[in-house]
Amino acid sequence: MINGDPCEYCDGKLQYRRIRAQFHFKGGTIYIDHVPAWVCAKCGERYFDAPVYKKLEDIAQHSDRIKKTITFPLADYERAAL
Repeated sequence: MINGDPCEYCDGKLQYRRIRAQFHFKGGTIYIDHVPAWVCAKCGERYFDAPVYKKLEDIAQHSDRIKKTITFPLADYERAAL
């Protein structure tokens, strides 16, 4: 991929960035900072080159090496008063 390639979903232009990736693995979710990715400027869809995705899998498999745990507020959409 190169900057300006079209997004598969909306034909927006892809831009190379470093992102916080959300990665689902074996029923859990981890977040990994500073991941190189291609991000659509129009819809936000994210694409990873194959070696990057492989490294994300390796990181998830060795979750005992995770650097830190963070907490964040979580709301329930169905129970929210409108």
